[in-house]
Amino acid sequence: MVQLMHLDLRGNKITGNIPRDFGKLNMLSRALLSKNQISGTIPASIANIYRLADLDLSDNQIEGPIPDVLGRMPVLSTLNLDYNIISGNIPQSLLSGSGISILNLSRNSIDGYIPDVFGARSYFTALDLSHNNLKGPIPKSISAASYIGHLDLSYNHLCGQIPKGAPFDHLEASSFTANDCLCGLPLKQC
Repeated sequence: MVQLMHLDLRGNKITGNIPRDFGKLNMLSRALLSKNQISGTIPASIANIYRLADLDLSDNQIEGPIPDVLGRMPVLSTLNLDYNIISGNIPQSLLSGSGISILNLSRNSIDGYIPDVFGARSYFTALDLSHNNLKGPIPKSISAASYIGHLDLSYNHLCGQIPKGAPFDHLEASSFTANDCLCGLPLKQC
């Protein structure tokens, strides 16, 4: 079992928790467990899977916070946690240049501020934080990211002026709709 490299159990009505010792599957490169009824929290032991590149736990009933150690995984490039009941803050390690290029945390109960930790090592083909309870301003450091292709911050409680420059100059208004008081292009002037 420890030699397992690809685990694809999508859409199987699996219930229960992810085992705490899931991290013993140290040869795993893909873990696709979306569209089940998995509950409980994300075990921190997942970070022990050195080769894990794709982790998809979307469309389940996972709760609790996102373990900070996920942002320190050496080859993790896709992390999909959307459509769960995850709460707590966004770990800074996920945004500050972890190597994750597709990050979907949408449709959860994540709150707090978007960490202002983006930098030259932050590279996202897609970053979706929509449909959460995020508050405060959009961090100005997002403009320092080396690339952000798709960004969705809609349906939160964000407030303040949308920063100027990349990636904001190519985004549609739909990326920012249904927030408390965002203003500036592509929305109405402040």
